[in-house]
Amino acid sequence: MESRGLFITVEGGEGVGKSTNMAYMQQHLTDLGIDLLVTREPGGTALGEDIRELLLRPRQESMASGAELLLIFAARAQHLEQVVEPALANGRWVLCDRFTDATYAYQGGGRGLAVAMIRELEQLVQGELRPDYTLLLDAPVGVGMSRARERGELDRFELEQTAFFERVRASYLQLASESSGRYRVVDASKELVEVEQQLQEICAELATCWGVRRR
Repeated sequence: MESRGLFITVEGGEGVGKSTNMAYMQQHLTDLGIDLLVTREPGGTALGEDIRELLLRPRQESMASGAELLLIFAARAQHLEQVVEPALANGRWVLCDRFTDATYAYQGGGRGLAVAMIRELEQLVQGELRPDYTLLLDAPVGVGMSRARERGELDRFELEQTAFFERVRASYLQLASESSGRYRVVDASKELVEVEQQLQEICAELATCWGVRRR
């Protein structure tokens, strides 16, 4: 029977290069012979992608923070049951663009929702499932937002004020400091080649873990 796969999440604020750096990691880990599934939140399923569109589309009427939180966990419940859990159970690794740490950072830190409420939903939807590793791509808010604007039209979250993103970043860094070794913080403000060098070291660490699990 194959061992359970590793669950790796990639976190960070706007404009830190998650898509580019995840593609680099995907290639690097695949070259090492690892059976890897790449997915994202909110999204990853047909229902999840519909919810993602609701969450990201700019709108004239404001969305209640509680409604936003519940939509995110609805998409997560579908994603876990349909995609993530089956892959992990079959020994595949899962590389996921955002997970529940994003909820703590954006809805907890950014929106000011109670951490206890998020934790209750986390337990209800996930049970004991938590990421094995989390990469936090970190950059000053000004750097990230400048990059986000260069990409083109901004989504509903990207249209938030600077203070919102400062709270999000502070929440992420606090989560990393309290993670008991789960987090790897990557300085995403550096040039791409330097970021990739940091990711190479992390991939080597993950590959070592993979070797241990295969024995």
